[in-house]
Amino acid sequence: MKALITGGGIGGPAVAVALREVGIDAEIYEAYGAGAEGIGAFLNVASNGMAALRVLGLHQEVVRAGIPTPDMVMWNGAGKRLGRVPNGMALDDGTVSHTILRSDLYRILRDAAAVPISYGKRMVSFDDSGSQVVARFEDGTSAAGDVLIAADGVHSRARRLLGGPEARYAGLYNCGGIVKDPDITGEPGVYHMVFGKRAFFGYTVTGDGETWWFANLPRGLGDEPADWRPVLEEAFADDAGIAAGLVRHADLGRVLPIHGLPPVPTWHRGRVVLIGDAAHATSPSSGQGASLALEDAVVLARCLRDAPSHREAFRRYESERRERAERVVAYARRISDSKAAGPVGRIVRDALLPIILRRQASRESLAWMYRHEVSL
Repeated sequence: MKALITGGGIGGPAVAVALREVGIDAEIYEAYGAGAEGIGAFLNVASNGMAALRVLGLHQEVVRAGIPTPDMVMWNGAGKRLGRVPNGMALDDGTVSHTILRSDLYRILRDAAAVPISYGKRMVSFDDSGSQVVARFEDGTSAAGDVLIAADGVHSRARRLLGGPEARYAGLYNCGGIVKDPDITGEPGVYHMVFGKRAFFGYTVTGDGETWWFANLPRGLGDEPADWRPVLEEAFADDAGIAAGLVRHADLGRVLPIHGLPPVPTWHRGRVVLIGDAAHATSPSSGQGASLALEDAVVLARCLRDAPSHREAFRRYESERRERAERVVAYARRISDSKAAGPVGRIVRDALLPIILRRQASRESLAWMYRHEVSL
C-alpha cells in the first residue's frame, strides 16, 4: 500500500511516522512552498498526546525539546485566584504534559517520518477510480496512491470536496510568543490563565527567565487594526497582573482568528480519509489539537494494517475516534465561550468557576481526556 498525505504540519508527519511503523509507504504533499522551520509559536502536548508519542518512540525527544507544564492556576481580571487544576495526568513513567515550540514538534515528526515531502503542492481535487486515488494540485501536477490521507487542517480542501462544512470563526483572535524578562517570576511550568475583563491571557515561566505567553481577544471577524498593540494594551489595561505591560513590549507575531468545526458528517469516502483538524478542529482552549492529531495517526495506521480493506480500516478508525474527538471539541467550545463572556457572563463565570475547578482539582473529572491511550 502507498498512502498520499496532504498536509505537512503536525498531523501529516505524525501519520507518516505511524504508517512507517506498520510497514506502509507514504509521501507528503505540502501546500506551502517550504517547511515549517521557525514557523508558529508554541503548543501544548497533553499527557494523552505524550502517550501517543511514546507509542511512536518520540516522547522523550519532546521532553528534551519542551518544558513540563503539568498544572494551571486560574485567575479573574481583578487578580482573584479561582483555583488550580491539572493540565493532564502523568504517564506511568512520570511523563507529564509538555509545552513545545510548534516548529520543534514539526521537526521531530518530520525527521522521524523520513518520507519524501513535496512543497508547493496545494491540492485542488482528487479522482477516486475505485482501484486508486489521484490527487491533483494547483500547479498542474498530480500523484497517485492507494489511499489519500488528508491532514490539511481546519480549512481542509479535502473535507470540502467530501461535502463537509466550512470552518467557523470561534469569536476570538489569538497571538503569543516568548519574552526574556527576569522580572516576571513564578513557579516554572505552571500555566497562569487570566479571565480578564475584556480578553484572556495565559503564560508560564521557565527556569531560565523566559515567559511563554498568549492572548485571546474577542473581536468581530475581519475587524483587524493596522496595529494590534494598542488594541491589546487597552484590552488588558484594567486587569491585574502582567498582561498589559507584557504586550506593550513583546513581539506580537501574527494575530490570527481562531476557527473550529461543527461535527463533520463524513470523515471518509472511498479511498479518502480525514485526520486531525481536517476532521475535528478544536479551538486552542482545549490544549488538545496536536494531541488528537497524534492519536488519530496511531489509530489510523493500526486500522490500515489490521483491517481487510481500506474501507473497513476507515470505518474502524472513525468508529474509534469520532465520539472522543467531538467530546473534546465541545469541551473546548465551552471554554472559548467563557473567554468571550460579556459583563453579566463574567459575573456568572467568576462565581461558578471556583466550584467547577474544585471538582476538577481531583484530576479524575478529566481522566476521560487525559488518561486516554492509543496503541499500534
